[in-house]
Amino acid sequence: MKGPLFYAKILLFGEYGIIKDSKGLAIPYNSYQGALKKSEKSSVEAIESTKNLLKFYNYLTKLETNLVVFNLDEFKADVEEGMYFDSSIPMGYGVGSSGALVASIYDKYAENKITVLENLTRDKLLKLKQIFSLMESFFHGKSSGLDPLNSYLSIPILINSKDNLEATGIPSQKEGKGAVFLLDSEIMGETEPMINIFMNKMKNEGFRKMLNEDFAKHTDACIDDFLHGNVKSLLGNVKSLSTVVLENFKPMIPQRFHNVWQKGIESNDYYLKLCGSGGGGYILGFTQDFDKTKEVLKNFKLELVYRF
Repeated sequence: MKGPLFYAKILLFGEYGIIKDSKGLAIPYNSYQGALKKSEKSSVEAIESTKNLLKFYNYLTKLETNLVVFNLDEFKADVEEGMYFDSSIPMGYGVGSSGALVASIYDKYAENKITVLENLTRDKLLKLKQIFSLMESFFHGKSSGLDPLNSYLSIPILINSKDNLEATGIPSQKEGKGAVFLLDSEIMGETEPMINIFMNKMKNEGFRKMLNEDFAKHTDACIDDFLHGNVKSLLGNVKSLSTVVLENFKPMIPQRFHNVWQKGIESNDYYLKLCGSGGGGYILGFTQDFDKTKEVLKNFKLELVYRF
């Protein structure tokens, strides 16, 4: 048995903001993927994955919802035969490792599932997101459902608000000097503690005002520029967003990257932002000259995501 591949995702814009109903843009990232598998020879990782799938099965048996019905008998039988999730997606890196797993389980075991081949109305997208939110809450305590949605459909998704999603297209990559890239912090991040820090910050009126005004304004402008291919304006807006994030989300940025972040803003060589909830994993970068940025950040591991 080998199931279909489900890819990693990158939330280009909207981290934390989408919890509070502002815009977001998520794209699939095909460099990493995972699939459900069974094999005769089991590695330590495969055995660990099978154990986690059994816990996930137990979680789904207790899920009270009218949104979805799973063939849980088949799921349990497959787990007992040693099924595991074979994945190259790094865990705790903000690129949707649990999302791909959730997508694969829905794809294999949901009855009357919504598929990518049908007309994906707003209602269908919302229903899928709600189902995935319930499923992925097993991993994070509270999930928007966006990571599995992106992985399952493997198309860019524009989040206008919590209840308003649409499949979207992004400009095709160009052979330019500019790029979106990932910077590896080489630290594993954990989503739940970061979300807790954010929720505590939300009790502060000044922080809420910043989120609703500055953060949302720059995020919306970045999304608009990216979707319309306005590169010059995009980089200016990403710089503003990077500055706001450095000032207000310091606990989510690993300590050793505070200076690296600031240097990018001061030199205009590159601009950094959070990728997912932060605290480690990947940091997302934007630059008008990727070759120069690779030289400037030569002590760090960079991965190319998108050229413009």
